[in-house]
Amino acid sequence: MKIANVEFHYLADDVIRDIGDGSQDALLVHVTMDDGIEGWGECEAAPLVSIAAWCCPMSHLACKPLQASVLGFEINEPKDIYALSDVVRRNSFDLLQADHTLSGIDIALWDMLGHKFGEPVWKLLGYRRAFPKVAYASQLFGDTPQQTYEKAVRSRKDGFRAAKFGWGPFGLGTVEEDCQHIAAAREGLGPDLALMVDAGTVWKDDVSRAQAVVPKLLECNVVWLEEPFASGALKAYAELAATPGCERLLAAGEGSHNPDMAYNLMDFGRLAFIQIDTGRIGGISSAKQVADYASQTGTTYVNHTFTTSLALSASIQPFAGLEDSRWCEFPVESAPPSRLLTKIRILPDANGEVILPDAPGLGVEINLETIARYGRKVEIHYEDKTIWSAK
Repeated sequence: MKIANVEFHYLADDVIRDIGDGSQDALLVHVTMDDGIEGWGECEAAPLVSIAAWCCPMSHLACKPLQASVLGFEINEPKDIYALSDVVRRNSFDLLQADHTLSGIDIALWDMLGHKFGEPVWKLLGYRRAFPKVAYASQLFGDTPQQTYEKAVRSRKDGFRAAKFGWGPFGLGTVEEDCQHIAAAREGLGPDLALMVDAGTVWKDDVSRAQAVVPKLLECNVVWLEEPFASGALKAYAELAATPGCERLLAAGEGSHNPDMAYNLMDFGRLAFIQIDTGRIGGISSAKQVADYASQTGTTYVNHTFTTSLALSASIQPFAGLEDSRWCEFPVESAPPSRLLTKIRILPDANGEVILPDAPGLGVEINLETIARYGRKVEIHYEDKTIWSAK
């Protein structure tokens, strides 16, 4: 089978707010093979520039649009999808958005291949079973500690066994204010539910500022401190990991847009948890490579996702068969375009666990009405020619 067509659908909410919520827009990828078999994927990136990476004019040998590598490429088995990733990265080495655009295409191809063989993606990846994952309610910190407390109470009442709070005002004010939010989250969850904290790279590489909140994190029995620093700040991560009490506390990785970036965080940043977004790292293929390496190094693999059930399913497939990596990010504050994308949402069960559908591909069905409602009309022109337009 050869890749015959790739379509992009730019979805966006009616109003985009200036908050740390990536679910307000989405870029869906629809791949069709020459025999008619289809697959769906999703990029976790700014939609417009990701589309441009697909169709922009060639700049030079290593800066080609992705369509030059993808269209006509033959995909008959899993190894072919891995091979396509290598070709895209070689031909678009200097096109920095390439990995994000590739991510959605790669996910769609795995979904397609699952439909071709009538198997879920995790089986195509070589796993014999998909283990249930414990969902943690992923949400933003409240504007005040009281709001954070109320969100935590709601997560407990909704049956979650864990919750993560991030971004919002955290790290932007005083250490005392940060500690108040951490304490409020712990009080709202109670003593038994797991608590995670996401700093959203707020401290860049300021180790002393991060160290200032460590005593409160330890007092409140926080499972991990996520992304205290920028993705490439390996020295800062390693220094914080060497701080007493932080040996198994640090988590990061969602900013990795290729496997090597994730390997470096594990090897040199001394992470305890590696968090990978299939919509950024290059898709399921690259994420599976990281999951394998994490298993070899004793690092706990965690999915990163904050958008749709399509993205959620894609994010779990690469580590579905890793029994010891059990945490699963589950967004609880998604905007309508993300929440309504699939006809049936993947939700935690009565045990607070997410179980992947035992169905072909990613096991989700796209709601075309949502695309019609939230799809945005976009055209890209180069000189007097339209090089891409939404259909």
